[in-house]
Amino acid sequence: MSTTGHVQLPPGGPVPLPHPPADPSVADASQAAVAVLLIGPAGAGKTTVARYWADRRRVPTAHISLDDVREWVRSGFANPQSGWNEHSEAQYRLARRTCGFAARNFLANGISCILDDAVFPDRPVVGLGGWKRHVGPGLLPVVVLPGLEIVLERNAARTGNRRLSDEEVARIHGRMAGWYGSGLPIIDNSTYDVETTARMLDEVVTRSIASPPSW
Repeated sequence: MSTTGHVQLPPGGPVPLPHPPADPSVADASQAAVAVLLIGPAGAGKTTVARYWADRRRVPTAHISLDDVREWVRSGFANPQSGWNEHSEAQYRLARRTCGFAARNFLANGISCILDDAVFPDRPVVGLGGWKRHVGPGLLPVVVLPGLEIVLERNAARTGNRRLSDEEVARIHGRMAGWYGSGLPIIDNSTYDVETTARMLDEVVTRSIASPPSW
């Protein structure tokens, strides 16, 4: 540290594949340095689960929400609910790139992270491909996909611009069904509380560290 108080921090580079433990039988995701992408439709509970999971890990962990970063734009915010157009698309891409930079920098400085986003399986270049470019090949994607009635119920409890119409929720949920058969791990948390879902996420991440999914 210099007399000005400036602290040199390691620069963030692409997040590499996590190293499998020497003894897989004692693998513990709660102690691993990881970058996780939690995918799910509006109302899946992904942001709540991501925050809960990050709060309770044994190692420093950050939660990065794409929606929160998009809403850093105040004047001129292009809300997709008002119509998906070139401006909302550009702000989405900018927010995702910002999240990617943040994730890389956190990992470079010993802090794991979990990101959440509603990534669609029918837009691989924009969705998973974009996240992979901005974070790195070591990003571990996990899908949280409860039943439609559950996401409609949870969405109804939302307020502000996070609450969508029932028609939009149903449309998004239908597109998310394409993740089945994709090879990505899927958690159906229709009957699980946040704590149970977070525990299942730990189990999925542990398996992904030992054998990263192909995507």
